[in-house]
Amino acid sequence: MVCMGNMDWEQLELNPRIIAAVKKALQVHRGECPSLEPGHKLSLACPVLDALLRGGVPLSGITELAGESSAGKTQFGLQLCLSVQYPLAYGGLNSGAVYICTEDSFPIKRLRQLITQQARLRPELPQALIRSIRFSDNIYIEHAADLGALQACVSQRVPILLSRGLVRLVVVDSVAALFRSEFQADEGIERARHMLAFAATLHRLSHNYSTPVLCINQVTDVMDGPDPAHCNFGLVDNKVLPALGMAWANQVMVRLMLLRLPGCVGIGEQGGTSAPRRLEVVFAPHLPRASCLCGVWEEGVRGLPNRPRSVTKRLETTGELGLNDGT
Repeated sequence: MVCMGNMDWEQLELNPRIIAAVKKALQVHRGECPSLEPGHKLSLACPVLDALLRGGVPLSGITELAGESSAGKTQFGLQLCLSVQYPLAYGGLNSGAVYICTEDSFPIKRLRQLITQQARLRPELPQALIRSIRFSDNIYIEHAADLGALQACVSQRVPILLSRGLVRLVVVDSVAALFRSEFQADEGIERARHMLAFAATLHRLSHNYSTPVLCINQVTDVMDGPDPAHCNFGLVDNKVLPALGMAWANQVMVRLMLLRLPGCVGIGEQGGTSAPRRLEVVFAPHLPRASCLCGVWEEGVRGLPNRPRSVTKRLETTGELGLNDGT
């Protein structure tokens, strides 16, 4: 056996990326994370969004992002896959991401577009740093067609990537698709059993490797209108709730909901326009109930500056918002 703990890495004739990966694997094996400050979070690559979450996505526990189709949930997942690759000083974790698809094919064209637009999304970063990161090489894509494949992925392949220091972010898109399609209405107990086993695996991975886990979730309609008793588990003033019910909600540490609003909004004079969204913190142990407006542009997701509540309400009901209104 070769002892690598005190080895002079500079004397090895290896690719620098291999040396970096081996160093990370050794740190993980020893349980070392010397450069992480207490309370460190994964940045969303936008100061407005980071402010809403008090720094970004926590490194432990499951963070859920729920919303209707076309709300922009996948855009957040892709943006985090790029943000995690930046050094700690810039809100990243200096590692890659694994993206698990359960319903749609991976949006590779959109990812490539986001990569080419990183300089626009993050102009405050050194451009040489952005050019030095090979973003697409550090995103590992998995497809799970059924629950067996999903459980095998998170219990076998994902731990290998984490233990080798190749990834520090797990994205599941979406968590509801397979659980909703493989069980009938009268199989609730069996579905809950599989769901709890899946959530327990995610929690273990997150805790053991200080890795944020983002689960993108679908929503279900509330036919009789929102129930005040459910105010902690969905948007109070919207007739949808996150899918999978209370059994799943109890496994989530941070629940976020994304709602697409009518109208359009722009940033700056040449920033283009986007359908506005409202990102809301539904519950989290370290966050108050709060929300902010955001949009999806060519370069990625950006939060919008704080607006008076009256302006926000007018936007949500009529879609009337100019480029400079309320800024």
